[in-house]
Amino acid sequence: MANPFDQMYRGTPPWEIGRPQGAVVDLERAGHVFGRVLDVGCGTGENAIFLTSCGHEVVGVDMSGMALARARAKSEQRDIHPTYAQSDVFMLGDLGGPFDTVLDCGFFHALTDEGRESYLDIVGQHLKTGGTLIVIAFSDRETSIGGPRRVSRDDLIAWVQERAWVESVDEVRFESLVHPIGAAAWCLRATWVGYAPDDEN
Repeated sequence: MANPFDQMYRGTPPWEIGRPQGAVVDLERAGHVFGRVLDVGCGTGENAIFLTSCGHEVVGVDMSGMALARARAKSEQRDIHPTYAQSDVFMLGDLGGPFDTVLDCGFFHALTDEGRESYLDIVGQHLKTGGTLIVIAFSDRETSIGGPRRVSRDDLIAWVQERAWVESVDEVRFESLVHPIGAAAWCLRATWVGYAPDDEN
């Protein structure tokens, strides 16, 4: 079966803006991105390349071989070299973790409710205790037609609250080719603890 994302990358998907997401740039400049970074759903590598240029060791993962081919070409052109791995996020192997930061910029909002639960386990396998989880997802406050599933602030908090301390959930913009000022999005930052915060055992 053809990879649907490969089909999208035969053209220019709306999230392919040719630069890192502004919200990711702001997070790094504010000191919220730490150490070694796993970039989940890295696409053509703009966020991974940017974070590498800032001194982070970055592993970008995507299931689309076509996206990763573009990412590697960009890295060669700019002489900035994250590590890239092609994989279904739900079948991740050894990526050299655990990581200090897991960045999800535009993956979570594509998941089903069941997929979210499995995905949280995957995050836990690759993120250090005390590490930072960052999720940027389309907000339920976005009123445009089409695009990915919307996510509420409460959705994000409920998803992680038994495994992480929520540091903040801020309103940001998710830049795309079809949203002139960016789509409304949430940015969750949480510190991974791996167990329910109120569990003393």
